Amino acid sequence: MKLAIVGATGLVGQVMLNVLEERNFPISELIPVASSKSIGKLISFKGNDYEVVGIQDAIDKQPNLALFSAGGNTSLEWAPKFAEAGITVIDNSSAWRMDHSKQLIVPEINADKLSKSDKIIANPNCSTIQMVMALAALHKTYKIKRIVVSTYQSISGTGIKAVKQLENEVAGIKGEMAYHYPIHQNAIPHCDVFEENGYTKEEMKLVRETQKILDDRSIAVTATAVRIPTAGGHSEAVNVEFENDFELSMVRQLLNDSEGVTVQDNIDVNTYPMPIYAHGKDDVFVGRIRRDGSQPNTLNMWIVSDNLRKGAATNTIQIAEYLLAHKLL
Repeated sequence: MKLAIVGATGLVGQVMLNVLEERNFPISELIPVASSKSIGKLISFKGNDYEVVGIQDAIDKQPNLALFSAGGNTSLEWAPKFAEAGITVIDNSSAWRMDHSKQLIVPEINADKLSKSDKIIANPNCSTIQMVMALAALHKTYKIKRIVVSTYQSISGTGIKAVKQLENEVAGIKGEMAYHYPIHQNAIPHCDVFEENGYTKEEMKLVRETQKILDDRSIAVTATAVRIPTAGGHSEAVNVEFENDFELSMVRQLLNDSEGVTVQDNIDVNTYPMPIYAHGKDDVFVGRIRRDGSQPNTLNMWIVSDNLRKGAATNTIQIAEYLLAHKLL
């Protein structure tokens, strides 16, 4: 198993390496790939050093699998070239997610859609992954009509530049800005670029990707995405209206039975999900589960997950594990 990581020196690329090692993913040869300024650097993995190469060199080495986390433009240009060379690509950018010919996969929900012919597979947006992980079983049981979601997203979702901005601001140092405004002691209701409808691209990902993953275009979704000064972990306040009524005890049972979901919901002892507890973990944490008394068949919940792990690296590697286990590579 020869495996390339395109974007190996970035935040998600580094977490991918950690997760691959933790899960003991079988690799005979690692091919770390990065931009020209990083070529020749050494990446350490399982006690061995691997030299960073350029992207064409990676294709020439003919890996079985390439994990992409290098941005949409890189994916649009290079993923098809890998696929043409017979290399399966799992892409972490937004480049292919809404392409009708590409599968958008959260393994616990829809990995069974994958086949050997899928040479470019899309990994969903981090905020979408954690939300659908909590909602998939509820949708099967009660059928979702409408979702109202507000996100509280870590700076790590923006990348290294944003992490450095917060560090500089905390230390009182003037430096390069990832955002239009200071992020320290602030909340910025602006994740990604604005679209013509007044929503950001991040907000519209929650709309479009949720419908595609749950395979139901009738689900109405509206979102507000906010960047907050946490170093890791995204949080979401989710209000979901179902066609059918529910019992809270059954909702908790369905969530408890959902693979990869952990319920943290005991307000008597102030137990609820928080980014500080989700950090470094792969599960999606759900709490503050309560009925919305303002209208029928409606539920409120609070969902937290490590955006660099289940929201990106871990989900990607779980897809790779599924491909390997089902002989689809």
